[in-house]
Amino acid sequence: MILAIDIGNTNIVIGCIQKGECLFVERLSTVHTKTELEYAIDIKNVLDIYHIRQEQLEGGIISSVVPQVTRAAKLAVEKILKKEVLIVGAGIKTGLNIRIDNPAQLGSDLVVDSVAGIAEYPVPLLIFDLGTANTVCVIDRNKNYIGGMIYPGIGVSLDSLTAHASQLGGISLEAPEHIIGKNTTECMKSGVIYSAAAAMDGIIDRLEEELGETATVIATGGLAKRIVPHCRRKVILDDNLLLKGLYIIYQKNRK
Repeated sequence: MILAIDIGNTNIVIGCIQKGECLFVERLSTVHTKTELEYAIDIKNVLDIYHIRQEQLEGGIISSVVPQVTRAAKLAVEKILKKEVLIVGAGIKTGLNIRIDNPAQLGSDLVVDSVAGIAEYPVPLLIFDLGTANTVCVIDRNKNYIGGMIYPGIGVSLDSLTAHASQLGGISLEAPEHIIGKNTTECMKSGVIYSAAAAMDGIIDRLEEELGETATVIATGGLAKRIVPHCRRKVILDDNLLLKGLYIIYQKNRK
């Protein structure tokens, strides 16, 4: 069993994986000011909730898009495991053939998503990761990472809307009963949810047009489950994609 952690801008996703199966997935808030001890306490508490002991864990692996938190989290996990932890980055074997202008610029989360997608689904692939930023990975029929897209996440768009429109307050992210809202709150919910779903549908159409063929479409990330049910295109929801990718990369690099 291994401990897999993905550090995102908003959340830290934690899971334990045994023989490729995710035993649990939990989320902590990403806090830049926390010390390694504070993160160690948070992670240990999650493990205790699921009755997982340190001796059951053979190792750990971390992917991160928040460099300020990476070191604290690594030291925190090593405090718990008493073992060196892998960080997805330079020098790590992934098996992913990256065909972009500067492969070193590709975020570790996108690498991990792509590794898992190629292992589990038919290519070509479009992988949507819906979080603070929405990203799309494009994998061609030869299993090459050929590029993608980045656009504002749902939370970022909503925060911008409420910050710049004085009469609009915060809302919870769930679909209203009708697309045509009958009050301000319903209108905002409808606009946020259905514009995100329509954007996904439109992006899929355009990417498939450029690829010249139909692709398997996968969605993951903290907000995916709120948007995917409203898409008109077929989209496979896989909440555990990133953790499964971390497990595959861990296996490629185990000593």
